[in-house]
This record gives sequence, C-alpha cells and structure tokens, in this order.
Amino acid sequence: VQLQASGGGLVQAGDSLRLSCAASGRTFSSYVMGWFRQVPGREREFVATISGGGAGVNYQESMKGRFTIPRDNAKNEVYLQMNSLKPEDTAVYYCAASSRFSTLPGHYYYWGQGTQVTVSS
Repeated sequence: VQLQASGGGLVQAGDSLRLSCAASGRTFSSYVMGWFRQVPGREREFVATISGGGAGVNYQESMKGRFTIPRDNAKNEVYLQMNSLKPEDTAVYYCAASSRFSTLPGHYYYWGQGTQVTVSS
C-alpha cells in the first residue's frame, strides 16, 4: 500500500490542524493505521493508532483529549485531528500502516512521506 500524507503547515499555539493520509489499494480497511512524529535528532514517536474497522483507538498519553484519529474506509483515508496545538507538537508527522495494533514504529510496514507541522508560540 502507498501512503500520501498532507495537511501540515505553520500555525499558532492553540490552533487546530487536520492531517490527512490517503492510501492506495483495495485492502485499506484491513490495515491498522497509525500516526507518528519526529523531530531532528530524536526517535520517531508514537502519536495515535486506529484499528481497521475503527473501533479500536489508542493515543499517546500526552495527546489524549487533544488529538483524534478518525478514518474513512470508503475513501481510503485516515486523519489526525489536532486541537489546542502547542509549540512542542512541532515535528514531521508520518502516517503508517500495519497488521498489528501497535505503538511501535517497527511494527509498521508502510510509511507516508511525512508532513511538517510547525506551531509557533
């Protein structure tokens, strides 16, 4: 499966932003989808994940209540809705696909190219 992330940009602290990830292929609903983020010099960090049917979701603790990860299997898309953004949310955000409901980047086989999110104070 090929993934294409989009929607990043420069926003101010407190703003909202929605990232999108479009997937190719006919088996999108069979994949667990995840969002990760990375800043230079640091390891890739888990943000959120959602099961194939959408019933199961998991978030990094610090993002609970601010971020949500809906998906639309009819459109082969997954989203990351980010509210109340903080400067420390600045990173490159990646979407990824896996057969495992996991928070570990190593469990994800397919990755999008990343989209930059910058939050100014």
